[in-house]
Amino acid sequence: MPIGSLGRSKSGRHRPADEPQQETLPDEELTSYLAALAPDADNETTASGFGNAQVYQLRLQLMANEQLKELAAERQTSPQALATEWVMQRLEWEARQRGH
Repeated sequence: MPIGSLGRSKSGRHRPADEPQQETLPDEELTSYLAALAPDADNETTASGFGNAQVYQLRLQLMANEQLKELAAERQTSPQALATEWVMQRLEWEARQRGH
């Protein structure tokens, strides 16, 4: 007999073979959380050809974070898009410097 949870309920007791399996209801909180993490269809990264992009986590001090939010709002964009734009500009600059 294979080892595992087949035929066992959550309590660890064996389930009678004729007992129907309970369907689990979707976890609304988890579904909402995952939807919030999913990129929007109109997201700039997919529209700009970054479909295979690597995701980096950026931690900023509170003051820097607030400044980024303010600047992004002034430019009518998101803090993420503004930070991405700045990184791309810097990478382009660095590539030009290496070319000399």
